[in-house]
Amino acid sequence: MAKTILAVDDSGSLRQMVVFSLRAAGYQVTEAIDGQDGLDKAKGQVFDLVLTDQNMPRMDGLSLIRSLRGLPTYQKVPILMLTTESSDEMKSKGRAAGANGWLVKPFDPQRLTEVVKKVIG
Repeated sequence: MAKTILAVDDSGSLRQMVVFSLRAAGYQVTEAIDGQDGLDKAKGQVFDLVLTDQNMPRMDGLSLIRSLRGLPTYQKVPILMLTTESSDEMKSKGRAAGANGWLVKPFDPQRLTEVVKKVIG
């Protein structure tokens, strides 16, 4: 069975690019339009990987990561941030919240696929 990925981003065009890249690599991808939507979907299904933006309405990426890490089923699930934020301060906040990795937008679809493969096989 294909590995499942939850892609959380408020930008529809970016989600489409992520979904297209990852589905082409054989992953099953579920989209969420913001952190709250992502959290709701994550509570209904355990994904193999969560990919989240930082700046979103209703709930930002760091809050989403902290909320997911608070759920027993998401304590070990890899979470990657895909964001325009690239400051060291933001990266350490991400790590502190429980993010496993960081990709900066705009991203290279091949690089995204390579990183995902490395993280979940």
